[in-house]
Amino acid sequence: MLSVVRQRKEVKTTEVSELFPEQEEHVKLGNAVPSGCTNGRLWKIVSFTFGGTVALCMGLLTSVYLATLHENDLWFSNIKEVEREISFRTECGLYYSYYKQMLQAPTLVQGFHGLIYDNKTESMRTINLLQRMNIYQEVFLSILYRVLPIQKYLEPVYFYIYTLFGLQAIYVTALYVTSWLLSGTWLSGLLAALWYVANRIDTTRVEFTIPLRENWALPFFAIQIAAVTYFLRPNLQPPSERLMLLAIFISTFLFSLTWQFNQFMMLMQALVLFVLDSLDMLPAVKATWLYGIQIASLLLVCILQFFNSMILGSLLISFNLSVLIARKLQRNLKTGSFLNRIGKLLLHLLIVLCFTLFLNNIIKKILNLKSDEHIFKFLKAKFGFGATRDFDANLYLCEEAFGLLPLNTFERLSETLLFYAYVFVLSITVIAALVVAFHKLSDPANQQSVSKMGKCIVDLKPETAYNVIHTILFGFLALSTMRMKYLWTSHMCVFASFGLCSPEIWELLLKSICIIRYSVPIAVLLYLCYKFWPGMMDELSELREFYDPDTVELMNWIKSNTPRKAVFAGSMQLLAGVKLCTGRTLTNHPHYEDSSLRERTKAVYQIYAKRSPEEVHALLRSFGTDYVILEDSICYERRHHRGCRLRDLLDIANGHTMDGPGENDPDLKPADHPRFCQEIKRNLPSYKAHFTRVFQNKTFHVYKLSKKK
Repeated sequence: MLSVVRQRKEVKTTEVSELFPEQEEHVKLGNAVPSGCTNGRLWKIVSFTFGGTVALCMGLLTSVYLATLHENDLWFSNIKEVEREISFRTECGLYYSYYKQMLQAPTLVQGFHGLIYDNKTESMRTINLLQRMNIYQEVFLSILYRVLPIQKYLEPVYFYIYTLFGLQAIYVTALYVTSWLLSGTWLSGLLAALWYVANRIDTTRVEFTIPLRENWALPFFAIQIAAVTYFLRPNLQPPSERLMLLAIFISTFLFSLTWQFNQFMMLMQALVLFVLDSLDMLPAVKATWLYGIQIASLLLVCILQFFNSMILGSLLISFNLSVLIARKLQRNLKTGSFLNRIGKLLLHLLIVLCFTLFLNNIIKKILNLKSDEHIFKFLKAKFGFGATRDFDANLYLCEEAFGLLPLNTFERLSETLLFYAYVFVLSITVIAALVVAFHKLSDPANQQSVSKMGKCIVDLKPETAYNVIHTILFGFLALSTMRMKYLWTSHMCVFASFGLCSPEIWELLLKSICIIRYSVPIAVLLYLCYKFWPGMMDELSELREFYDPDTVELMNWIKSNTPRKAVFAGSMQLLAGVKLCTGRTLTNHPHYEDSSLRERTKAVYQIYAKRSPEEVHALLRSFGTDYVILEDSICYERRHHRGCRLRDLLDIANGHTMDGPGENDPDLKPADHPRFCQEIKRNLPSYKAHFTRVFQNKTFHVYKLSKKK
């Protein structure tokens, strides 16, 4: 945190005061230290105990609140099992199906074997699900459910969702602790937790996307940030350092194991460390430890995922290795005059960049890695480095979740005063960071400026510097990609609450910090309670019910009227539900991190393109398809604008002109055939020869494929 530079006495034992140090020259709410060493220590213990209890209570209350919203929205306890499973939309249903599969296996060994040699997720192909997907959490939960004596008291689905809501309690508690560590008072943590709940729409979506990988991973990421914040404190005792390194490693490992996008999040974190280390705002030894932990965690996950090549070819591993190599090459990086150091830093940056690209390209060529190429195509097109007709890249570009962060997000965040507080604190800390960085670069000794200017220099403690750069980089990530906003908004709650409760922030502006420091956060807390408590009570009292009769009818028909080994084709989102509810074999699915699967999905999606019945039939039969499901919501899609409808993406990729009014690129040509999903409903002889309709309702049409080619 920000503070006037001063000497700190070294202590030999780790006490409560080391975990949450108090600034004894200031009066603190709940932390004021009476005269007398014994009374002061007792008061700190009482304060620590009370603050810790409040942290646990806030976490549990948030968990119960979100679970209640989920129950009220779906009437989850009263709907049928098939409706519960359908409520796990898109990839959520796919992940939950493996938990269900493990529970239905006769033995755990057979369950493991079924995951390692799976031939139902992708037809005509046996894949290792533990290698391809981050589903160890489902495996772990299924083992717990089978081992623990809870089957008589708790249904499998409740054990699953209660675990996720329980993780939310850990998540909020970790945010609370991080804010407390930065500010030195538990009031800051309380404000962070309340802000998280008040901005629920923008801080979490767990209540309606429960099995999503980020809901498993983000609580562990929050724990890691709290542990890193504590680890970066100066003058930390060796036992505390070792304990924090262990906590960082475990939380980093669990975060990496539970989310396939872990490498991109940790790359951002590595960039934070790189910036701070280069500017000498962070001890080089601690930065090295954190680089090493990231690499070790990913390599351990790689081993558990049967040497998943996507992990080995990640930019994170290449970047961290490049930083360590470049540091060895430039031993005197932090010495010399201002201009000399600037030149060294630019050279250091160039060396790291070149080494990173070189290592990454070498690794990908050796491994023949193409798993993440769609991501880089998407990023290239997103940031204006040339238009693309690549189907996969455009599929991401047209998804709202991967677009820019909507401006109305800031309107909602401003209603709770979070955004205003965040901008206020960020402005002060960024200015302080720039001042500190300038002094670090101007005076490599760093001690001369302290002796010359004394208390006139504002210092930025390493743990605060880390959180400043962290929130800035993750803010840019959220602004560019809306799906990643949950990483930023939760940390925004931590950062804003820390600033409002930090004595050093107010010390820069006001002298009467004893009054102002707590009057502002208390006023914000009262405002949040006044404005949002009635709305939260209304949410808890509002009762709804899950209702999707067409999908329920489809799933019941599939279970009753098709062979168990039947292969189904259709949209990725729907097929995930088919896998979960019926156990039938799929041609494709929503887990998109495989190049061959992406090619297969594009081929299956020709059912919504302008292709002949013979072509579509041949493509589907090449994947062993027995039944194909057509959805009117896709065939006649109106949700996206022209150019972003799925049928438009297919037309562009196939070189065909798009439907409807509007311009087309000059090289796009009219198709030789009408749109398959529309024309098949006319029951023309050329279509009936290959496809027989066996089921339909207002939403879905199911056709059985003839066996002839």
